[in-house]
Amino acid sequence: MWSAGRGWAAGLALLGLVLALVVRGGSGAQTGTGLVTCGSVLKLLNTHHRVRLHSHDIKYGSGSGQQSVTGVEASDDANSYWRIRGSPEGGCPRGAPVRCGQVVRLTHVLTGKNLHTHHFASPLSNNQEVSAFGEDGEGDDLDLWTVRCSGQHWEREASVRFQHVGTSVFLSVTGEQYGSPIRGQQEVHGMTSANAHNTWKAMEGIFIKPSAEPSTGHDEL
Repeated sequence: MWSAGRGWAAGLALLGLVLALVVRGGSGAQTGTGLVTCGSVLKLLNTHHRVRLHSHDIKYGSGSGQQSVTGVEASDDANSYWRIRGSPEGGCPRGAPVRCGQVVRLTHVLTGKNLHTHHFASPLSNNQEVSAFGEDGEGDDLDLWTVRCSGQHWEREASVRFQHVGTSVFLSVTGEQYGSPIRGQQEVHGMTSANAHNTWKAMEGIFIKPSAEPSTGHDEL
């Protein structure tokens, strides 16, 4: 948990570590047994539209007015790193493999805001707006997402979906592009149905080594 007033500095320090490991190709960027674990910092690629989940300190001009979330094609953009965290009640200790069906928060590393959605229309497609919300990693119960995948755990090579706990929509991209000031970036939004527009894959990042053997469990994509 990031302490109040120090989230920006913590975010920069964490990002610096991620970039150093990824750039030099060190083992720290690809540790573990192929599982995504709690505390990992990573980029998420929409497998259909080939854009990475992205945010930045630019607010929506309509809807909630909160920090915007988009999709970008660039693989080297520092604003595309997200940290995997548990719900405020816990249940996601550092290094534990993320289970299929587990509830997580995705915290944007550089701004300390959580991936969030609510009943506002998205600006381009009129689906459900997805934003980044909170301060220093702490927001509200609309920051919670269920990891939908096949098997027991979220595997780095597998496609997964993120279904919002509060409104049941799936984190999605359908290709609509923004103009100025974020020209070419694609809208990220929530859709009610599971389809090709809402499958994601873990990409670049630091994957914390699993701290224990995976437990049993099963949930479908």
